[in-house]
Amino acid sequence: MRIADLTDTQIQQLYSTARAQGINFFDHADLYGFNSKAASGAYHYCEQRFGAALNLSNSEREDIILQTKTGIVIGEKTYYDSSYERIMGSVDRSLKALNTDYLDILLLHRPDALIEPNEVARAFDELETSGKVRAFGVSNYTPRQIEHLKTSVTQPITVNQLQLSMVHASIITQGLASNIESSENSLTRDGGGVLDYCRREGIALQAWSPFQAGQQQGLIFDRDKHPQLKETLDAIAQELNTTPVAVATAWITRHPANIQVVAGTTNTQRLEEIARGAELTLTRQQWYELTVAAGHLLP
Repeated sequence: MRIADLTDTQIQQLYSTARAQGINFFDHADLYGFNSKAASGAYHYCEQRFGAALNLSNSEREDIILQTKTGIVIGEKTYYDSSYERIMGSVDRSLKALNTDYLDILLLHRPDALIEPNEVARAFDELETSGKVRAFGVSNYTPRQIEHLKTSVTQPITVNQLQLSMVHASIITQGLASNIESSENSLTRDGGGVLDYCRREGIALQAWSPFQAGQQQGLIFDRDKHPQLKETLDAIAQELNTTPVAVATAWITRHPANIQVVAGTTNTQRLEEIARGAELTLTRQQWYELTVAAGHLLP
């Protein structure tokens, strides 16, 4: 989502670094790049930059997974649109921008209060039959919203992409302080335990903004805002001979739900640290120590 203002060479270097680290999964959305100066309000701009800069061969394209999202309409007014027409048009524009014949995965980007599951099902059926999309998922959906979608959609919902970091971690930490009246960790905020639901249903979880404290709240590595967490991250990183970024990544991937980390960095060194973190396995003690340092209650 941040490659809009990179040069072709920088995009190629970022891609090459990812591939060298064993990363083969690339996440997009139709609106990424919309607000960049280069895009001038154009949808699909980051997809276009990716496709043009890399110009992937057929064999290289088969070796990677391309995922994109649709459903958020921004401009002077912002609204959500999961209609048949929007989904179909967006996919065709994504395919053209990415310079590919098919998408491996298509996600509905945000829950749409006006969603009509039969329209989504019609779109998914046609996209699957035509070979334009191989698998489908959602982003930021609750269990009940997924179940509502499945009243018409017959394809498996393979992915749910959710915001998750050590500080913004309610999908994991809710219930840790179950039955403690005054605790935030005793509340269920996502309509019925989305993490447990997705594990039960075989839906892969993806963590977006894995190093953000929350909406517009900065990074979890900010010593002034999160002193105990920063101290604990540094200590465990030193113990494991790695970096705080790698440890923060490992906290997410340590969870048995096998959560995928969606890394938004354009810094190749940071990307290498994230990849190393995905290979680390924290002990239970380390994982819970970080959880408490991030401000979550263990009664």
